[in-house]
Amino acid sequence: MIPSPRILACAALALATAATPVLAQSKKELVTKLLALQQPGVEQLARTIAERPAAEMTMAARQYMQNVPAEKRESVVKAIDADLKKYADEAIPLLRDRAIALSPSMIGAELESNFNEAELKQLINWFESPVIRRYNQLIPGMQRSLSEKLVEETRGQIEPKLKTLESSMARNLGLPPPGSAAPAQAPAQAPAGAAGTLPGNRK
Repeated sequence: MIPSPRILACAALALATAATPVLAQSKKELVTKLLALQQPGVEQLARTIAERPAAEMTMAARQYMQNVPAEKRESVVKAIDADLKKYADEAIPLLRDRAIALSPSMIGAELESNFNEAELKQLINWFESPVIRRYNQLIPGMQRSLSEKLVEETRGQIEPKLKTLESSMARNLGLPPPGSAAPAQAPAQAPAGAAGTLPGNRK
């Protein structure tokens, strides 16, 4: 039995549709698509790199805040917050854009040399899966909740260790213990770097 022209046309169309993605997707195109799917992670990495030194400086600023007169602390905190925001507004976009620009030559090159076309397609299918997308959306919240709970439940055990470390560092540096007044005979050597925190920073 000879197939009708209509059946032959439908079959030809189906074959052409099925073959098009395979012909259109070279290895480089697959890598480019995979990089686009991974871009949110690259942007988060850049944000983390930008925020880490600012977070460390913020912690140091809190330690030094005990040396600021009480009446000036509020204005100092506002000034520091403004500086932190200015830094973030400038540093995060800079690092984000540079990370995205570097991705093809760094991540892309590794993907292209370590995976074949079939494997790249598997990775793309994995990243495009609705389940994986939903999982990736939940990761930041889950990590935040875990961090908060971890801090809450271990604060009583960790803070004494931090205080011991703080006191030991001050002693090794020849500084008065944290929270103590500077020796009366040597006011010029007040513990500018002695660790301490504002009331309320430690629960």
